[in-house]
Amino acid sequence: MFTYLKDFFRRHRRKFVFVGVLSAASVFLWKYGQQRLKEWQEREAAECLAFARRQHHFDSNQRTCNMTVLSMLPTIRQTLHKMLDSDDLTQQLKNRPANKLEIWEQLKIISFSRPVAAVYSLCMVIVFLRVQLNVLGGYMYLDSFHGNNGTTASQSQATPEIQKQYLATIQYLMGKGIQDIVAATQQAVEQCIAKMSLKENLQLQDVECIVGKIRRKLEIWDTDDFGNGTTSLTKYFLPPEDEHGLTDNELKLDDVTLDDQIENIEDACCLPQNESMLHRLSQETRDMIESADFCLVLNACLDIAFTRLMDNIACSFKPKPEQKPFDVLSISPCDTNLPLAKLIPIMNGQIHFICGDSPNHFVQELLLMECVKDFAANVYEAFSQSKQSTAIP
Repeated sequence: MFTYLKDFFRRHRRKFVFVGVLSAASVFLWKYGQQRLKEWQEREAAECLAFARRQHHFDSNQRTCNMTVLSMLPTIRQTLHKMLDSDDLTQQLKNRPANKLEIWEQLKIISFSRPVAAVYSLCMVIVFLRVQLNVLGGYMYLDSFHGNNGTTASQSQATPEIQKQYLATIQYLMGKGIQDIVAATQQAVEQCIAKMSLKENLQLQDVECIVGKIRRKLEIWDTDDFGNGTTSLTKYFLPPEDEHGLTDNELKLDDVTLDDQIENIEDACCLPQNESMLHRLSQETRDMIESADFCLVLNACLDIAFTRLMDNIACSFKPKPEQKPFDVLSISPCDTNLPLAKLIPIMNGQIHFICGDSPNHFVQELLLMECVKDFAANVYEAFSQSKQSTAIP
């Protein structure tokens, strides 16, 4: 019996070796496949979790941006009221002054300048904040991602102090930027309507034509290729750079001693890194503002905003029922004439439609535009990638 088995194994030795090797290889491959499948499942789960975290962070960032814009409406409105004050002129007219015609001419320029400047100021703040908060949001996401993976807090790039200083740069747009927009708007309006008589009758398409002329004077593209050019409006967002790439605000630091900038040695050690990161954020923001995509999104916002402005003005061109009791429904606003003098209070009051308090459907429509949301997503995506997480030297 044993001899038979011995002879059997000797005769089929190669078969047994082959079957053994094949079995061992099969077990190995099966375990290897299971391990790879487990790794793939873990990687997919991690990617899904990371995507969900980033999506949640992005959505939260957009809500913050929308709330910030709404909180800035009173400031924009007050600034425009102060710079384009029509109340004082209106009060003077009630007193029947000798220079009545001169005051009416001033009121004419201001009444057209207010809604146009309001549209530009609001649209520029909306798009600029989308850039700022999504650039910063990308860095903050990377900081939180590294923190969850064991990175020390000292390696954080967007520290609270940097965030505060970076977000404060919008004060340039809210201050000098809007002032320059108002000045440029007044000049453009004066060039377009200064010679128009107060008694001149205007139709709705005439007003639209005037607004279009004002826009063409304010929005100058630096290239014939609209899709790849930048607009002259970019100069209002940030202080100008000198030939070395420093802004006017940064140049002012040269006149300040080191003792004035720091309080102790520990702050001095952190200063170069903070300044480097802040300069990096500012430069990346400037690059985004000067890009063709930014200018196209800004132009799309302006197009929608001026369209809604004209829609609201059109309501004032509708004839009143008591004036035309029989055929009022058949008369289009485009067929109605208004003297320029009667159009002045209509234009003057549009600032409340544009920069009014919540609920402000005019602002909400601009905030929810698809091109604005897509642009914000692209900016956030670009700055929330791991390749952007290089350490600051």
